[in-house]
Amino acid sequence: MNTIENTEDAVLIVGGYGTVGRQAARLIRQRHPGLPLIIAGRDPAQAGALAAELGNARAAGVDLARPAPLGGLKPRAVVALANDPHDHLLAQAIQAGIPYLDVTRWTERVRDAAALAEAGPLRAPVLLASGWMGGVAALLAASLARQLARTDCVDIGILYAMHDKAGPNSVEYMDRLATPYEVMLDGELTRVYPGTDPRKITFPGGRAATAYRFDTPDQMTLPAATGAATVSARIAFDDALATGALVGLIRCGIWKLISGDRFTPLRRRLLYSPGNGASHEIVIEATGVDGLGQAKTLRATVADPQGQTHLTAVGALIHLERLLGLDGAPPPPPGILYPDTAPQIARAFKTLSEHGINIDTH
Repeated sequence: MNTIENTEDAVLIVGGYGTVGRQAARLIRQRHPGLPLIIAGRDPAQAGALAAELGNARAAGVDLARPAPLGGLKPRAVVALANDPHDHLLAQAIQAGIPYLDVTRWTERVRDAAALAEAGPLRAPVLLASGWMGGVAALLAASLARQLARTDCVDIGILYAMHDKAGPNSVEYMDRLATPYEVMLDGELTRVYPGTDPRKITFPGGRAATAYRFDTPDQMTLPAATGAATVSARIAFDDALATGALVGLIRCGIWKLISGDRFTPLRRRLLYSPGNGASHEIVIEATGVDGLGQAKTLRATVADPQGQTHLTAVGALIHLERLLGLDGAPPPPPGILYPDTAPQIARAFKTLSEHGINIDTH
């Protein structure tokens, strides 16, 4: 393992040896061999093993349960790939003026982060890229909306493979199936429930599945970014029986009955059963009016044969390059950013393709 003398030149990856973090760290190293990295988490031994593998890297112990988890570290940027439950990491990054990227939060937690950042003052950008799969879905939705003179509706459909890899943090993102949430519907904020409003979607692999409403941060950020009056996200599992069983538990009220802390282990067992990997597929549609005043629907599909964790890791790479201006454009000024508000579309498409992710737009 190389010793990094000046940590202010290094990117700190918190949760860097986790399921997504390990892939993201390797992708960053492949793309930027001269960029010093600090692999951080509660277990310095695991962090040290990965740092030794990567080279030009070191390990650091960072416990997000403690205030000021960075200690005396002041890196070039912080990448949060582990949940920051008390916002200690975010608060310290803001206070120290360190560029910050987070890809771990569900919608409520994104709002918390935005509120904390808005209280500022900000001396560095805060990029909240916790939309579906590292903000890749939101980025592609923004690319479709840019081709329309007016965007009326954005729909995101997700096919979740039961045998795909998943990190333990992902279950917290999923475990809100009894909680209503707000979406923009016909220009009005409307409260909806998960597991409702089914829609049949054909995914890029050819599978047709019934998808149901699901809470993702994309539904919070895309209305402002695209001007769409309606933004929706739905999810289906590649096992129809699993989808039906889960929707049944939600609709009959059983999931709500087991939504308390007492039943958290049970819910986590039901939601978290990762496999060895499977393709992750997304369909995005944007409906509106083109420059000639004609009604038009644009469609983009995403298929990552290496699965959801790989897609999230590539998303983290794309957003880190945007945060630091490593994508050919100047770095953003201090402020709150989302994947759909300042994307470098051409560069992002190229990066996705280079990493074996199939994107089709029509």
